[in-house]
Amino acid sequence: MGGHTIRIIGSGEETFASSTELLDKHMPEHIKKKLEEEIRALEHELHHELPKEIKTAVALGDLSENAEYQTAKQRQTFVDARLGQLKKRMAELSMINLANIPKDKVAFGSTVKVYDSSKDEKIEYKLVTSEESDVAKGLISTTSPIGRALMGKKVGDTATVVTPAGKRELEVLKLSTIHDDE
Repeated sequence: MGGHTIRIIGSGEETFASSTELLDKHMPEHIKKKLEEEIRALEHELHHELPKEIKTAVALGDLSENAEYQTAKQRQTFVDARLGQLKKRMAELSMINLANIPKDKVAFGSTVKVYDSSKDEKIEYKLVTSEESDVAKGLISTTSPIGRALMGKKVGDTATVVTPAGKRELEVLKLSTIHDDE
């Protein structure tokens, strides 16, 4: 992963950085660590454990009726696909440039206190990546229906969220961005 060079264009200047440098500056460390750990574990399984299982299953004979072989091959396909997804996600997250996140609008990393008129209650959300989301803890993904509705809103704005239970109106009461936490 560290060998990729990415061209960054912004504010009239063009710079180059390795994907590792971008990850270090732009991706929250705990997300990077979590993804790297899963990638390492899956790569170990794909390159060490599964080949042993397949070799053992082949030694059992007829592959057409060999459940161990079929299971190991299916797992190998799954692990390979999951590795591709994780590496793609790492690349996507490395492209988040925290300097481009607005200081006065709801965006990734913002903590937002809203008034939900349908429930007549105040709720606090923190907008995070999908890997970090945990609704019970108030951590919502920027790609969730509520997260998408709140993105770009300022204090005083109202976001309309369409849910299976109907429309919800969320008025932004208070906003703290990722820049306020620095």
